Amino acid sequence: MDAMIPIGEAAPDISLPDLVGRPHRLSHFRRRVVVVNFWSAECPHTTRVDKEIHQLCCEWGDQVVWVSIASNANESLDLLRRVAAERALPLVLLDRNHQAADLFGAITTPHLFVLDAEGILRYQGAFDDVTFRQRTPTRNYLAEAVAAVLAGKQPDPAQTPPYGCTIVRY
Repeated sequence: MDAMIPIGEAAPDISLPDLVGRPHRLSHFRRRVVVVNFWSAECPHTTRVDKEIHQLCCEWGDQVVWVSIASNANESLDLLRRVAAERALPLVLLDRNHQAADLFGAITTPHLFVLDAEGILRYQGAFDDVTFRQRTPTRNYLAEAVAAVLAGKQPDPAQTPPYGCTIVRY
């Protein structure tokens, strides 16, 4: 599935509540690079990627905002809160009606989207090149994409197939 938003186009200014009900808009993070991560508390691929993104965020500092969006209809709020706290995730937003997942064209957890400081989509797809047949990563697409955007360049590749658990929609 291709992203609903073409690379080089503005991402929708979605508004979603966090895990305690406070609303957040993507436009609140303008002037910084935003990594949108469609996320699951139960997916083992998301568990691995969360650890790696934490390490990258230490390198990126305040230049990059990491936003996780929970779109799986089968995960309880209690589960999401517990796992988000265990993994020390900075911001998890609830997408119970899959509005954001549908607008972005997200199909897996994780499915990552990198927005530049103006909210323009610059990358979408996998965290790295891990697949069913390739268990050890040799290339980190997210790190490459964010580095390119921070340098004012277009990531190459700008789109890769996402890999992970299917987003559960009811």
